[in-house]
Amino acid sequence: MAAEKTEKSSGGEKRAWLAVIRVRGDVGLHPRVRSAFRILKLYKKNYCILVLGTRDTLRTVQTIKDFATFGEISQETFAKLLQKRGRIMGDKPLTQDYIKQKINTDFQVFISDVFSFKRKLDDIPGVKTFFRLHPPAGGFERGGIKQNYAQSGALGYRGKEINKLIERMM
Repeated sequence: MAAEKTEKSSGGEKRAWLAVIRVRGDVGLHPRVRSAFRILKLYKKNYCILVLGTRDTLRTVQTIKDFATFGEISQETFAKLLQKRGRIMGDKPLTQDYIKQKINTDFQVFISDVFSFKRKLDDIPGVKTFFRLHPPAGGFERGGIKQNYAQSGALGYRGKEINKLIERMM
């Protein structure tokens, strides 16, 4: 389930940045699933977060796999997502000037530091760690939001194909 090109941490775990998108709503959820969504800060449909693919976060993501979709995000897609849908407190857009002012680094350098596991999105003070996205242009896959991605649905693990979905949702 982890990416082919991942970096191993000191504990021997494979690491990669995973994008997790909530696909289904809140009605009729098991309390454990509802709690996992709250832990991940996926409060509503079409919210997206970035998590480090460690063993603990993968366990949490596996709990919500029937209500969300996830996969390895690319550096280019993350840069576009941060520019277009990144927000700071007060629901103001995240700008390159704000990043430069708060953490004294360039936007592209920050993106490369995130993908080399030197920084996190939380390092920018006042940034919202989730992204609000639009429903995907052209809709979800033919199987709908109640079937797994392997069965031509929208749920579960989709690997690198998450980048195409995020592009359609921006």
